[in-house]
Amino acid sequence: MQIDFASSRQSTLGVEWEVALVDRHTSDLRSVAEEVLAELNVRHGSLGVGDEHPHVKQELLLNTVEIVTGVCETVAQAKAELHENLVAVREVTDPMGVDLYCAGSHPFAPPKLQPVTDKDRYAKMIDRTQWWGQQMVIYGVHVHVGLDSRAKALPIVDGLINYQAHFQALSASSPFWGGEDTGYASHRALMFQQLPTAGIPYHFGAWEQYEAYVADMLHTGVIDDISEIRWDVRPVPRFGTVEMRIPDGLSSLQDIGAIAALTQCLVDDMSSTLDAGGTIPVMPPWFRVENKWRAARYGMDAIIILNAAGDEMLVTDHLRLELERLAPVAEKLGCSAELADVERIITGGAGYQWQHKIASANNGDLHEIVKDNVRRMHLA
Repeated sequence: MQIDFASSRQSTLGVEWEVALVDRHTSDLRSVAEEVLAELNVRHGSLGVGDEHPHVKQELLLNTVEIVTGVCETVAQAKAELHENLVAVREVTDPMGVDLYCAGSHPFAPPKLQPVTDKDRYAKMIDRTQWWGQQMVIYGVHVHVGLDSRAKALPIVDGLINYQAHFQALSASSPFWGGEDTGYASHRALMFQQLPTAGIPYHFGAWEQYEAYVADMLHTGVIDDISEIRWDVRPVPRFGTVEMRIPDGLSSLQDIGAIAALTQCLVDDMSSTLDAGGTIPVMPPWFRVENKWRAARYGMDAIIILNAAGDEMLVTDHLRLELERLAPVAEKLGCSAELADVERIITGGAGYQWQHKIASANNGDLHEIVKDNVRRMHLA
């Protein structure tokens, strides 16, 4: 089969932010997304009956809405759009006694009790995946970056997977699950990969090999649509982008900006390498798997594998080297301030570290984690 790759301006970006709805008094999840979206649509006068808000979307669970940007030139523009739409959501949720929350997981909500959005594709996924699908009470941040050539898509997918541990460590915010401390910085990372076609992408040496893979998945009924390939990093042909889907949910626009800037800079740098006739290193698959596990387990304390030779380094040390290397790229793209916020996460702590501190300071009360997260969201 032939899969066309849409025209896109190099290094433009878009961000998707999955946000949970929680009860202001109990801190538990509230499955009121349909009511929230309906009211948003009423307030958005240009929408027709049944139309979706252009920047606030349905998600798998009724306790979730997804806030998305349009095509942005800079990270600052993306942050501004997210903030504007967050305010619009809050205008609806505040009178309902509903707060906004975002982390990789909710710390104590029972996963199997969360209602699923009434759509055929969601019902089919849950029916097929059963117990694993019923556990998907998880939230993430996705970053799209535009590519000016289809030939760059698969090499840059490989290149971003080389940084899987970096993104996972910076964003890890799902240490608690169903009221238990999992011992992982990101339980979400390992939970989500249990779904068919999720997890670490395969390496394809040519676009035609990717096309053959998609054709096989469609022919055998594994997927009904290309969007059901839910890899941690994937090409998105209809947008002409590469989509980085590694991060856990983030409660701070500063943190989202840092992740978006790091993604944009890496993609732009890899694009320049390819334009100059260079190549992107491909990590052995066993190192890819190990790096993901190390970052999910240890977060900022992960010792990661850097290359095919098996050289290793503490993830935060390597991040600092990369920040220095990418500084000229960030200046060119206008995201120097946002890229500098990566260092702020390193020194200030990732989400899982904050959650452990809050729980420890409150005798293990996980409700306080939600309340702290909600406060952080209000700063956004």
